[in-house]
Parts: sequence; C-alpha cells; structure tokens
Amino acid sequence: MRVVLAEDLFLLRDGLVRMLEAYGFEIAAAVESGPELARALDELEPDVAVVDVRLPPTHTDEGLQCALAARRARPGLPVLVLSQHVEQLYARELLADGNGAIGYLLKDRVFDAEQFIDAVRRVAAGGTAMDPQVIRQLLSRRSAGTTPLGRLTPREREVLELMAQGRSNAGIAAQLVVTERAIAKHTSNIFAKLGLEVSDDDNRRVLAVLAHLDRDR
Repeated sequence: MRVVLAEDLFLLRDGLVRMLEAYGFEIAAAVESGPELARALDELEPDVAVVDVRLPPTHTDEGLQCALAARRARPGLPVLVLSQHVEQLYARELLADGNGAIGYLLKDRVFDAEQFIDAVRRVAAGGTAMDPQVIRQLLSRRSAGTTPLGRLTPREREVLELMAQGRSNAGIAAQLVVTERAIAKHTSNIFAKLGLEVSDDDNRRVLAVLAHLDRDR
C-alpha cells in the first residue's frame, strides 16, 4: 500500500516513515510543505495520504486544504489528517463530501503504533477514523436533558462514542468485552432514539452519527 506522508518536523516525519515501513507500507513520498504535498498527491496517486494539518509556507491549515483539493480532483482519496489540537472545523471539512475514507487524529495518537496503523488501514479501506477527543467534544457540547442524547443509557453513550470513531460492531464488542449481538441491540436502540436510519455499513453510520452530533453547533 503506497503512502504519501506530509509532516514538516523532520524527526516526526522520519519516525512515521520508519513506523509505516515496519508495518508493510510503501512510502511513495515524504514531504514537508504544502506545495510538495499537492504535487505528490497529483503525480503519485497514492493509496492513502497521511497529512499534518499545518504545513509551510503558511503554517495554518495548508495540509488540510491540499488534501481536500486532492479529494475534489480524485473523489474518495483516503486521507488521514494529523493535528496538534482538536479543531472541530477540520473534522467538519473532512466529512463534508460524505464519501468517507477519511480520518482525523491528534498527533499524540501516533505514539501508539497499533492505534495509528489501525487508523491508516481503516481509512485506506474506505472507512472512517475519528479521534476520540473529537467525539467526546461533540458529545459533551450537546446538553443531556431533553436532547435525544439525553435519552441514551450510559452503555449506549459508550457504544455511540466508539461507533462514531469508526469502530465496527465486532470492534466495539471486543473493546467492551461483550457479544456482537449485544452491540447490535445497542446500536439499533441508539439509531432509534436519535431518529437515524439503521445501517450495517460502518462508514455510513459513522457519517450519520457525526452529522447528528454536529447539528445546531
């Protein structure tokens, strides 16, 4: 699987290259600026891009904008964005086209090799990998009381959080040490309480849940 990596900090970029290669990925390019990233995505057509949000020369959101432009030119291009801090706007921009194959992680996650590699693989396969902190902020921003979220049980909220991160029923069951049948029941209850259409497609249900959580922001 061919990866284009964009990270301006040399030590982190080098570490990510070594980690990805150790897990069997081929590094098509490892770049440090927005213009280099734009060229690499256009010319190399990688299987997945791992991109720092902030890149030279602007050090604002150049990496994200390059990735979004590449997805407009090549719909569905898998992109995993890395950010120093939680910025819900970045998550919304990534999710806007509804095509999936996107991820948004805090840079702290890259120090957990298994978690990071799992996210890269999920995104490359067309799925979604959202940072737990993004999900928690979306959940906490909505008041409990009279909102649909307030009708969820503590276990259903736990399942919702894992679902919104992009976990399958099997993955959620393994995380919570329960059966897949139990998780299927919880997810059905969640969709019913939130007024969402039930779906077995992991990516569609992630997008539906995130769209619901992000309403009326």
